[in-house]
Amino acid sequence: MKKLRIIFLCLSLLLLTACGAQTEPAPQESSEPLRTVTDASGRQVELPEEVTSVVCVGVGALRYTTYLQAQDLAVGVEQGEQTATLAKPFSYFNRERFTALPVTGDNGTTYDEDILRLAPDVIVAYLDGDTADSLQSRTGIPVVTIPLNEGMFDEAALTTLSLLGEVYHRESRAQELTDYLLAAQADLDGRTRDIPEAEKPTVYVAGVSYKGTHGFEGTEAGYPPLAAIHARNLADQTGQSGPFSIDTEQVLQWDPDVIFLDWNGMALVQESHTVNPDFYSSLSAVENGRLYSQISFRSSATNAELALADAYYAGTVLYPEQFADIDPAEKFNEIFQMMLGVEDAYSQYAAQGYTFTTLKLGA
Repeated sequence: MKKLRIIFLCLSLLLLTACGAQTEPAPQESSEPLRTVTDASGRQVELPEEVTSVVCVGVGALRYTTYLQAQDLAVGVEQGEQTATLAKPFSYFNRERFTALPVTGDNGTTYDEDILRLAPDVIVAYLDGDTADSLQSRTGIPVVTIPLNEGMFDEAALTTLSLLGEVYHRESRAQELTDYLLAAQADLDGRTRDIPEAEKPTVYVAGVSYKGTHGFEGTEAGYPPLAAIHARNLADQTGQSGPFSIDTEQVLQWDPDVIFLDWNGMALVQESHTVNPDFYSSLSAVENGRLYSQISFRSSATNAELALADAYYAGTVLYPEQFADIDPAEKFNEIFQMMLGVEDAYSQYAAQGYTFTTLKLGA
């Protein structure tokens, strides 16, 4: 009996020990390390140390994500990115991937339930700070805002590269692109800044795309490709800024030496020429065969690779001596290879009728 009591006591102690062990709180797993970034709105946003998935909202977010070679992180896209056209190269050359992804919004409007189902690590958005706070509050997902980019080399472009390079840990890629863009800016500037104004031809840009297509009246003050090469853009004399519609009688009075025509406005200009050919024949540039193409770079804001290619082509037209070493098609391919990793992009544009060439109305 004594032996049995000892055995029973030992078993009881073991049982109590086991029960006591079960009542101890289980150690919690350490939470994922976080880091803080400051976004374009000045907001302090906490992110996972490693971002493995993203949803992009609004103008520029997916474009710059693609420039940074981070498109593989996108788990959903806006509706407009599933209609692939050459007007938005970043979307067109990633069309197989983007059209296979779920739709998470449309032109800055978010489909919150769809985003929640995908549970991305971060939302990158062109939104103001208050709207970003609201989206972050509704979804519980960190939202990083970016600025609007309307130029090739402006501060907004470089800020976006740096910021998203930090978000995606693509810092070296961001620096590579920044260096490339700044080198291109310096190259264009160096070729043209010392040309006397009196030796520069006057220039008018027609058919500029903004909020849709426009005919001959659609032009732009501060047109980035011309600004980059210090061209005498006649629209700069109007006191306007950005794209606008001008009274075409003013263009007749100016009678520019050279006219560039945005391919997107070509059909409207041809229609106008059919109705009023005398207007166009009164323009020296048309009569002298100095009407040249530009490939539209503005679709959902600026597509930097197209704007840069346009600048080099315009340089070869306006300043042939200073750009004698530039082949526009080769430069186009170089730019697209750097910005988007696309080989032989120019031939793909040419196959759809978009080329750098002399134009003829009524042809």
